[in-house]
Amino acid sequence: MNTTQSQQLQFRAEALLPGGVDSPVRSFRAVGGVPRWIVRGAGAWVEDADGNRYLDYIGSWGALLLGHAPVPVVDAIVAAAARGASFGASTPAELELAEAVHQAMPHLQMMRFVSSGTEATMAAVRLARGFTGRDRILKFSGAYHGHADVFLAEAGSGLATLGTAVAASAGVPHAAVADTITVAYNDAAAVAQALDQYRGEIAAVIVEPVAGNMGCVPPRPGFLQDLRALTARHEALLIFDEVMTGFRIAHGGAAECFGVVPDLTTLGKIIGGGLPVGAYGGRADIMEMVAPLGPVYQAGTLSGNPLAMAAGVAALRTLEAIPGAYADLERRGARLQQGLEAAIRQQGVAARVQRVGAMLTVFFTTQAVVDCFAAARACDTRAFARFHASLLEQGVMWPPSQFEAAFFGFSHGADEIELTLRAATTALAAAR
Repeated sequence: MNTTQSQQLQFRAEALLPGGVDSPVRSFRAVGGVPRWIVRGAGAWVEDADGNRYLDYIGSWGALLLGHAPVPVVDAIVAAAARGASFGASTPAELELAEAVHQAMPHLQMMRFVSSGTEATMAAVRLARGFTGRDRILKFSGAYHGHADVFLAEAGSGLATLGTAVAASAGVPHAAVADTITVAYNDAAAVAQALDQYRGEIAAVIVEPVAGNMGCVPPRPGFLQDLRALTARHEALLIFDEVMTGFRIAHGGAAECFGVVPDLTTLGKIIGGGLPVGAYGGRADIMEMVAPLGPVYQAGTLSGNPLAMAAGVAALRTLEAIPGAYADLERRGARLQQGLEAAIRQQGVAARVQRVGAMLTVFFTTQAVVDCFAAARACDTRAFARFHASLLEQGVMWPPSQFEAAFFGFSHGADEIELTLRAATTALAAAR
């Protein structure tokens, strides 16, 4: 496969962009090889600067449930751009998108649009602190809620022990994470211990209802229900970070999928139709604390940008118009998962598939991955790198990290899935 243009672009970019990229995982540091520079996409396919075509399982990291350049979304963006790219004032599209989100997720009684998932989670935590009058938050190891300082914390030497949180990034002062408590995902007992230890001090528990940034890790049965009961008992807020799962695992997100209603929810990805959009929302009494109604300040010049709002409206309305959309998506996912599992057995590889809805991960380990520590200890990242390189050479673009979920959608039809399974069989053999 010729990659001359991608190599040249990467070389030029490294003189101006750190690592030659604007987001670290794009650098291929975890898997090796040449990062591909993409010039166009259509449906389930993308094309790089050298003219190579790839069946795409990155999908803008979960944003493109309808595939690349779906006609209704493109038309909506073009029409909005012709009217003006930005006004710094309210537009009807903001209200239309809010109504579409509320229709799917009635528990978002009020919401505020922002420009990214990171901004949404940052604002949700500030709001939780303002509403409760408490400073501490609890998050889960291996979860990624954006790069705000408060989230870049790792567990120290003791479980939920005062002062053991440490910064997970240079440039984050200890004070920024001193009030962040980190415990293992899927461990309700650790959450109960932390809430007891810091009784009356924890403003919120923030969780990816399905972890996606340590690979696809589903919640244990009853885990989310336990979080709901524990936070209610301690008068802390429960925040679902659905930037990744919102409109992907179900039309109504995790609340519909698992039957648990959080106090606040953050959204992004799909609600932007491929453009930069985030949102946070939830109970009206909490959201009424946000300025200009209340004392919790948050603002953004490009919040509710008319192009992004138009793209989001078009994406959600298109999803609503697909008969049996999520049942169909589940059938596609089941076929992909079953085919991958059959290929793993056929090739005798130490690997397993974990999937929820339209997101999955092939973990190179025989043990179920239930938290990030288990995944880090058990997974063979070198085998994954060989798997990734073989898929790429065969024209399948898989996320370039063992600990990132793969995403598919309505543009991945039967032919695309069968092509994937043939390529995966070869790639699994190469991974041995």
